[in-house]
Amino acid sequence: MSTDTILSFEEAMEKYDPVLGFEVHVELNTKTKMFSSAPNVFGDEPNTNVNEVDLGMPGVLPVVNRTAIESSIKIGLALNCKIAESCRFARKQYFYPDTPKNFQTSQYDEPIAYDGYLDIELEDGTVFRVEIERAHMEEDAGKLTHMGGATGRIQGADFSLVDYNRAGVPLVEIVTKPIEGAGSRAPELAKAYVAAVREIVKNLGVSDARMERGNVRCDANVSLRPHGRERFGIRSETKNVNSLRAVEHAVRYEIQRHAAVLDSGEPVIQETRHWHEDTRTTTSGRAKSDADDYRYFPEPDLVPVVASREWVEELRATLPEPPAERRKRLKADWGYSDLEFRDVVNAGVLDEIEETIAAGASASVARKWWMGEIVGRAKAADVDPGQLGVQPATIVELAKMVEDGKINNKMASQVLDGVLAGEGTPEEIVEERGLAVVSDDGPLLEAIDAALAAQPDVAEKIRGGKVQAIGAIVGGVMKATRGQADAGRVRELILEKLGVTA
Repeated sequence: MSTDTILSFEEAMEKYDPVLGFEVHVELNTKTKMFSSAPNVFGDEPNTNVNEVDLGMPGVLPVVNRTAIESSIKIGLALNCKIAESCRFARKQYFYPDTPKNFQTSQYDEPIAYDGYLDIELEDGTVFRVEIERAHMEEDAGKLTHMGGATGRIQGADFSLVDYNRAGVPLVEIVTKPIEGAGSRAPELAKAYVAAVREIVKNLGVSDARMERGNVRCDANVSLRPHGRERFGIRSETKNVNSLRAVEHAVRYEIQRHAAVLDSGEPVIQETRHWHEDTRTTTSGRAKSDADDYRYFPEPDLVPVVASREWVEELRATLPEPPAERRKRLKADWGYSDLEFRDVVNAGVLDEIEETIAAGASASVARKWWMGEIVGRAKAADVDPGQLGVQPATIVELAKMVEDGKINNKMASQVLDGVLAGEGTPEEIVEERGLAVVSDDGPLLEAIDAALAAQPDVAEKIRGGKVQAIGAIVGGVMKATRGQADAGRVRELILEKLGVTA
């Protein structure tokens, strides 16, 4: 694990100016792979969604997936890019066990989309423009699982297993131009940028955009230079970061690490780095290759992709509303205040709330659950809310049980804990834990009599007109019933027993 020396973030910012760059890989949700007819399905048994093309067998020829090209053009348009009238695929040469052809079919000097930008809104409303260098098409590699060892990485593993199901899955890689001027907000900008890309591809319908599954992955490049210097410093690239929180933390850590290296008088090594979520540190991977090291050359088995202007405009006409317009519409539809809506966006639960409302919850109930219950649990677990795996239908079911009086809010919170622990559906957990609200008057009156007997002075205050004191009696009843009493009915019975009109 990392033993690197780091400076405090504040000290690093006093001395150095960060320059960022991001390569975001987006897996497309086409039915088949980029160059073969093998299914593009997540989670199937290893090595079941492969064919001769994916495995690089002799004599096979690739065929381009038209839907993947259309999805790539849509992404380019949504990123305000120019779309190339003609572009080519290229072979990127490198050997790795999860790339059975010993090369990756990608694009090099002729990407399908280029020269774009995204305007990124930060938490306080500041807008920062990120320039897009290119968005190019390529295929994904397979997946290695390293067995044995303590870290799950190749170092120290006894052996590795390879799954080629992912080999050949269509990818679009979105590459930014160097991002200057972010200063101390660089980590925040990193998180916001990746969140914006994820929102775009999800709204386009071209990717499932689930970071925990690797549908969206970020390679984060960081370099530092002393304030006032124009020339960029040496960069490191933290590979395959797959959560918004991790992107923010990885950029922050690398800034601190670079600053310590520069302060020591040593040179920063141009290399790839691995992110470790448990320690929030990076460790060295391999020396970072330049383009020449990959020996790119045009793919001889594929003809150029020609995107006529008519075709591009047809695809442009199918684009959904831009994210900024969508947010404006949702804010108006839901009736949230500026602060409430900004909190929702910053918490990263805009899509989840929209899906919960679509599943039947009111806007206020959806916000209450996601911002109150789920975001809090996500912060405690130090993960993004979406990584908890709570489904919108679960929230709707819980809210309905509270509304129907079957459980109260405290019980609903316990049921949610049970759902997150994998105990079953809300209905099953209520039954198994015996959490139903006690609304039968018999047990409630017994608990009320005991609470009144224990607090006679409070009872006299209530009789004397201080009805607000009833909370102490209600609290006693709730404690006696382990929080399962119907608080509204308890209040009514107390007032009746004391002969007081509210």
